Amino acid sequence: MTSTNQLRLDPLTGRWIAVSTSRANRPTAFSPRVRSAESDSTTCPFCPGNEEDTPPALETYGANGKWLIRVLPNLYPAFDGDEPFIVNHLGPVFTEAPSSGIHEVLILSPSHTEHFGQLATEQCALILGAIRDRTEEHSLTPGLRYTQAIINHGREAGASLEHPHAQLLGIPFIPRELADEQAGFARFAGGCLLCTTLDAENRAKYRIVSSNDFAIVICPYWSGHPYEMLIIPKKHGQHMHTGNQQSLMEIGNSIKDAVRRLINLLGDISYNIVFHSAPYRSSGTYHWHIHLIPKLTTRAGFELGTGVMINIVSPESAAEQLRDAKSDQ
Repeated sequence: MTSTNQLRLDPLTGRWIAVSTSRANRPTAFSPRVRSAESDSTTCPFCPGNEEDTPPALETYGANGKWLIRVLPNLYPAFDGDEPFIVNHLGPVFTEAPSSGIHEVLILSPSHTEHFGQLATEQCALILGAIRDRTEEHSLTPGLRYTQAIINHGREAGASLEHPHAQLLGIPFIPRELADEQAGFARFAGGCLLCTTLDAENRAKYRIVSSNDFAIVICPYWSGHPYEMLIIPKKHGQHMHTGNQQSLMEIGNSIKDAVRRLINLLGDISYNIVFHSAPYRSSGTYHWHIHLIPKLTTRAGFELGTGVMINIVSPESAAEQLRDAKSDQ
């Protein structure tokens, strides 16, 4: 199958840009920015009873004929097709490649309104298990090198539908963000960067939000966003898709706890959950982890011009406030 999408290389930064004009056809692609994405359960294609409004499911999770999670092809994929990743140089600064790959949607729950922090622990574990399963499937697809899992909550975070859902994008290259993180691990002389961070934060105490036997949640020392959190599995591992179900259940519970504290403290704000795992066939000291980034500020001219973020809330203060925010409300 031939993809109509395209990758173009930015020669200034070395980052690939995905040109996907079909995504402009999404019904809410250019809607005004509001606090929450607008839809209701009667017209929402992700709600039970409206299954015919979506492509056939690739996978369903559930029992007794009732689904708890559905995995669908994205109707407006940014990455699609199986063309080989062949780079073409059209001129001194014009470099392109096919935007081949896989773009899927994971419907996280039959409920139209429950955000991640409101889901049952078992549902959160099922979500992480589904992400693991689909990533493993992607890793067996010829030509793909990396899968990016994301959850966007709220219009400001990029969600075009209110119904809770995640996206999985299997792509044929290692994105610069991951390459930069891999370089950070490689530069660090003290073993694993995040294992060392985990130990150091356990000693310092200031920036820990919560902790269990399988994961720690911190406001990282280097936070670039107010109330930014980092969820670090305590067991070192490069790849999420090799994790066992028990560890994924507890890590999912850590994400749930972090989201609930954030919402209880600040209200129903928009946020992004970004899963970072090593490329499929990577070797090295990478340690998979999860970023939780609230959408409270805008990247303005200075941030765009320099890449230097300005954080108006110290991570120490943010962690203290998040610890005090009850996660069981």
